[in-house]
Amino acid sequence: MSGPTDPRISVIGTGYLGTTHAVCMAELGFEVVGVDVDAERVRRLAAGEVPFFEPGLEALLRKHLEAGRLSFTGSPAAAVDQADVHFVCVGTPQRPDSGAADVRHVDAAVSGLVTAGLGPGDLVVGKSTVPAGTASRLAARLAAAAPGAELAWNPEFLREGIAVDDTLHPDRIVLGVAPGGTAEARLRAVYARMTDAGTPVIVTDYATAELVKVAANAFLATKISFVNAMAEVCDATGADVAELAAALGHDPRIGPRFLRAGIGFGGGCLPKDIRAFQARARELGVGPALGFLAEVDAVNMRARDRAVALAHEVLGGQPANRAVGVLGAAFKPNSDDIRDSPALDVAVALRRAGCHVSVYDPAAAANAQDRHPDLHVAGSVMGAVTGAELLLVLTEWPEFRELDPALIRPHVTRPVVLDGRGALDARRWQEAGWAYHALGRPARGPLVPRERPPSGGDLHEGTGLDLVNEAADRGRGLQER
Repeated sequence: MSGPTDPRISVIGTGYLGTTHAVCMAELGFEVVGVDVDAERVRRLAAGEVPFFEPGLEALLRKHLEAGRLSFTGSPAAAVDQADVHFVCVGTPQRPDSGAADVRHVDAAVSGLVTAGLGPGDLVVGKSTVPAGTASRLAARLAAAAPGAELAWNPEFLREGIAVDDTLHPDRIVLGVAPGGTAEARLRAVYARMTDAGTPVIVTDYATAELVKVAANAFLATKISFVNAMAEVCDATGADVAELAAALGHDPRIGPRFLRAGIGFGGGCLPKDIRAFQARARELGVGPALGFLAEVDAVNMRARDRAVALAHEVLGGQPANRAVGVLGAAFKPNSDDIRDSPALDVAVALRRAGCHVSVYDPAAAANAQDRHPDLHVAGSVMGAVTGAELLLVLTEWPEFRELDPALIRPHVTRPVVLDGRGALDARRWQEAGWAYHALGRPARGPLVPRERPPSGGDLHEGTGLDLVNEAADRGRGLQER
């Protein structure tokens, strides 16, 4: 085996976290073997194909496969034979019978390593998000079944869409280790390039390391739900949540990040993590300490319903057979992840209400189509917006934020937009003749003169700005109620 200053690495589990970690460890110069029970996933990765969308990852994967620094296998025995530091990167999904985390895959990964001959000199490093107490339980198991092997917990803080940069340039490294072992020194060797560049290292016990990730996600979720709760209050009072958030963000104790009201958070981490955190707190007898997270979750889910209700209102309370364009299906930009996606939930809800919904997403279109085969998925922005009576922007992809509203206006039936992410320049859209709507903001009509109908006729044929202004008037009525 290699010594602690020259670690050889295995990564158990090649999902989103594991694949990214394996590729980035190879980029740092280590020999890495990725292990997964999914034979098709192993085949695709070995062929240089990343089975999900993450900018920059596939190029690095191919680079290190060609260099011979990175390989993939379905055999835990190969991991034990080829490596001495083993990162466990398997998923911990929400259990179907409760909000608790399902750690069976973590247990199975450790069992596979033990069965494959894990022993003295081996270091198992958990990166999966687990309930506090999991690491201590696994450490005791290793002590009994693989004497001489060590355990550490090193939580991940990846953000989808910028995961490569987050791995190679983290804002902190947390090491949960047992006293008296070699784990800290060995992991410092793994992360030496980052620490030499100034990345801070927090060395702590197992339980604290486990809590860091879920506590961080709980805090972020709370901040997002707070501004969405304020959006509800703004709707009731006629205030503007964007201006409120800007004022709050100037307070250095609060800061501006994650204070943009919209349809809320989703994905594979924040929703399940705050539910699992609450479940674990109840098991530990401190459930009331995290009781507020239930309301954080409720506010978040309510934001989706409020967006659907606003869309119905803008459509005059008659959504059936109305053409609606939706931009965005992924839960966030630069990702094809549709797990618990607010954007997709809103699109599906409108379809179920009878709308003719056309959805476009630069990366998640295929996943959306697979999940909802009866949902019409367009191949471009223009394909989604053409003929629409209402346009919803639900994922803040750069191409949507930078969209020219004047360019697409001739292609819609009515120029009315619902900004589900607070990502658009409202004034720019108004100046292009659009009625602008968003949660927590007063409705805003177009900043152009009304078009006059030819020969004294009317424009109530679904094409003129009178319909836009009617929609804006209805939106103002919603704000007043």
